[in-house]
Amino acid sequence: MLQQTEPSLTTLREQYLAAQLAGNRREALRLLVDEGLLRGVPLQTLHLEVIQLAQYEIGRLWQENIISVAQEHLATSISQLALAHLYRHLPRDPDNGKLVMVSCVQGELHEVGARMASDFLEMAGFDVRFLGANVPPEHLARMLREVRPDLLALSVTMTYHLPQLREAVNHAREAVPGIAIAVGGLAFRWAPDLEQDLGVSFFGRDARELVATACRTLGV
Repeated sequence: MLQQTEPSLTTLREQYLAAQLAGNRREALRLLVDEGLLRGVPLQTLHLEVIQLAQYEIGRLWQENIISVAQEHLATSISQLALAHLYRHLPRDPDNGKLVMVSCVQGELHEVGARMASDFLEMAGFDVRFLGANVPPEHLARMLREVRPDLLALSVTMTYHLPQLREAVNHAREAVPGIAIAVGGLAFRWAPDLEQDLGVSFFGRDARELVATACRTLGV
C-alpha cells in the first residue's frame, strides 16, 4: 500500500478539520477511511497526526472565541464518532495480562484524549476499562475496588480541574493501597511538576507516552 507523505497528512488534517467545523460527519469519516486507512496511513498516525492535532486546533479556536461552544461540541462529537468507527480497525498485540483503567476526573468533560489513550493501550495488548468523562472520585474508588486494575490512568485537560485530580488520586489510594497511577493531559502543560508532587507517573499529552509509561511501570 502507498505510504502517505507529510504534506498529504497535512492536507488530510486540514480537510478533516474543515469537515468538523462544517458538522459533516460523513465527509470526516470518508477522509479517515478512504484517504487514510485505504491509502496505507497507520491507524496510530490517523489518531495522533489527524484527529488529535485537529482537536488541538478546535480547542485553540474556542479559546480565542473564534468558534462558539456549540461549534466546539459539534466538532468534538465528530472526533468521538471517528474514534468509535476506527475502533474496529485497531491492530492488537497479544494480550499481556495487564489491566488498565482510564478515567477523566470529576468535572472534566474532554474525553477524546483519554479515549485515544485507551485505544493505544489496547493496541499494545492491555485489557482496558475506559470510564469516560466526569467520574466522581467516590464512584471511581468503588470501581477500583471491584475491578482491581494493575494501573489507573487519570486524564485532565483544563487546569481548573487539577484539584479534582488530587482528590481522585487520594480516593484511589484509599480504595486500593499501592495502586500504580499515571496522570496526563493538556493541563500538565501549565503544571509540569504536579506529577512529582502527587507521587505518580506522568504520561504527558501523547498516547504513546502512556503506553510507554504503562509498559515501564508494569514491567511489560
